Parts: sequence; structure tokens; C-alpha cells
Amino acid sequence: MSYKQKISEMRSELRAMNKLIPEVAKGFAQLSAAAKDNGPLGVKEKEYVALGIAIAMRCEPCINFHVEALMKSGATREELGDILAMSIQMGGGPSLMYAAHALACWDELSAA
Repeated sequence: MSYKQKISEMRSELRAMNKLIPEVAKGFAQLSAAAKDNGPLGVKEKEYVALGIAIAMRCEPCINFHVEALMKSGATREELGDILAMSIQMGGGPSLMYAAHALACWDELSAA
């Protein structure tokens, strides 16, 4: 399955869950907006932090969403490489594997 398909499928699953528990979904959306829209760091920098955590937590859907968000925020593949390197340094072998997923997702989405 392609990364685009994975992202689309996850969004569909999230929409279904959001209908089941709308107040939780609304609360999470508010938390996300509050974290991203405030403070001295820009969205791109915050998305890099989120990607590093997603790699360390081994959450492939999170990785896919944050790679997509980074591309929309003007990130470059070279900047991504720096983030992947730090994620690997902090997380060791498991982070190496998930960092490879992040790069593959970037490369697929940028080819579109």
C-alpha cells in the first residue's frame, strides 16, 4: 500500500471514530491547534518535533501525517535528513527503521 493510500485510509478511520466520540475529537483538535498556533516556534519547527516523537514512538500513521504537514509547511528533504539523524541518535535501531519509513513517505509524496 502506498503512503498516500495509508494516509487516506487513516483519515477515513479517524472520521469514523470522530463521529462516534465527537467531544473527544473536538478536544483533541483544540489541543492540537493550541500547541501549533502559539509560542515562539513556527509550525515547521513544531512539526519536526512531532515527527521525531512519532519516530521514537514507532507510530507510522503519525509519521505519515507529520511528513505531509512538513511538506506543506515548506520543509526540505535536507532538513528532514537532519531530523531523521537526531531521531536515530535518540532512539537507536527501532528509530532507524521508522526513520526509513519517514523518508520513503517524503519521497513518495514529493514525486506527486
